[in-house]
Amino acid sequence: MNTALNTATASPDPLNALTISARVAALGLTLEPAAAPAANYVSFVQDGHLLYISGQIARRDNAVPYAGQLGADVTEADGIEAARLCALGVVAQIAAATGDRLERVARVVKLGVFVASAPGFSRQSVVANGASDLIVDIFGDAGRHARSAVGVAMLPAGSAVEVDAVVALREL
Repeated sequence: MNTALNTATASPDPLNALTISARVAALGLTLEPAAAPAANYVSFVQDGHLLYISGQIARRDNAVPYAGQLGADVTEADGIEAARLCALGVVAQIAAATGDRLERVARVVKLGVFVASAPGFSRQSVVANGASDLIVDIFGDAGRHARSAVGVAMLPAGSAVEVDAVVALREL
């Protein structure tokens, strides 16, 4: 059996047929432009096949819609939505790094999800699911990742959630 022939004639993965921004739009979401760094760092660094995305806070129209701590000022449902917005920020950085080429993403390796938490709040993993679910919705099986969900006292700009990522890229 000729494996090269089988690979060439296999149906293409529908996720790879779209740009990142088109895939996001197909899900009914809007991909805002990648946020510029807020201080002396860069938004992403590529080292070999790995792309490291700096922490992205929840932003909508250049504002922080979910500020404060989970378990005090921010509901769990709003925290989940904040995590989704952070994940969209990560996706915007991936699009910027890859020229919006979905097929360059071999795998989302890991997400780090930081949740501003009031004392006693222990459902960081539930909040982090907002980011994880969105990444899998966008990237399919390539979006299945390892993850840390960490409670912290405060995040930049008062954001309720921040997400960073490591992504494996393929050369084309």
